[in-house]
Amino acid sequence: MTRTEPVGVLIRRWRERRGRSQLDVSVSAELSTRHLSFVETGRANPSRGMIERLCEELDVPLRERNALYLAAGFAPVHPERPFTDLGVARAAVEAVLAGHEPNPALAVNVRWELLAANQAMAMFLQGVPAELRTPRVNVLRATLHPDGLSRRIVNLAQWRAHVLRRVRRQLARTAAEGLAELLAELESYPAPEPAGGAAPTEDLVVPLRFTTEYGELALLYTMTMFGSPRDVTLDEISIETFFPADAATAELLRAMATMAAPPTGMVESGVR
Repeated sequence: MTRTEPVGVLIRRWRERRGRSQLDVSVSAELSTRHLSFVETGRANPSRGMIERLCEELDVPLRERNALYLAAGFAPVHPERPFTDLGVARAAVEAVLAGHEPNPALAVNVRWELLAANQAMAMFLQGVPAELRTPRVNVLRATLHPDGLSRRIVNLAQWRAHVLRRVRRQLARTAAEGLAELLAELESYPAPEPAGGAAPTEDLVVPLRFTTEYGELALLYTMTMFGSPRDVTLDEISIETFFPADAATAELLRAMATMAAPPTGMVESGVR
């Protein structure tokens, strides 16, 4: 998103992205439709308070809220600190990752760059070739690239389609810088044929079927985000936790935790 555009253009773009009418937004944000129209066309300048109300109503990500404040001539409101400087929030992320052992878990930013991973996930990441680890590990690139972990994904066609849908929805919701380029790259990777002409499965039950030297795993996942963050970095962090989809996978993950002897402590990528 171009940061030099007028604030009214940015507000209108977010309103349209959310599929909301001027009347709907103005009523919910407690301002007149006429005033909102004047703001969007540049005939009136929004106050700091109005920008805050509109951003809350339109669920604008914190990074983009700062862009709106700057476009209106105000200083950015939301700070952005490196992951390593998030203090209690970072400790909370690491506690969730460690507490999820022996199941894989990782934390990523809005562009799917790895921030931290637990020991179980580290075992999977060890299979990522060096050229896909630099300058930083992008989890989706490492997963779907033909030279990456995709060679171990049994249901690659199904999982690839599921991941691409997730990224498209994320791009529509956040308009995050770099996400469109990542999506285009992922879409350019060779698309495998669905195994046995399997019918599409609902997102909530799409498993990741992954082969290891110890056996095949069937994993389901959940995504966790911080509620009401005020820091840009924290707003963009999500924690991906994988769960065994069957008893055999649960037993195998427990066994792998002892057989593989992974390194102790959190695995961090250095992404800021």
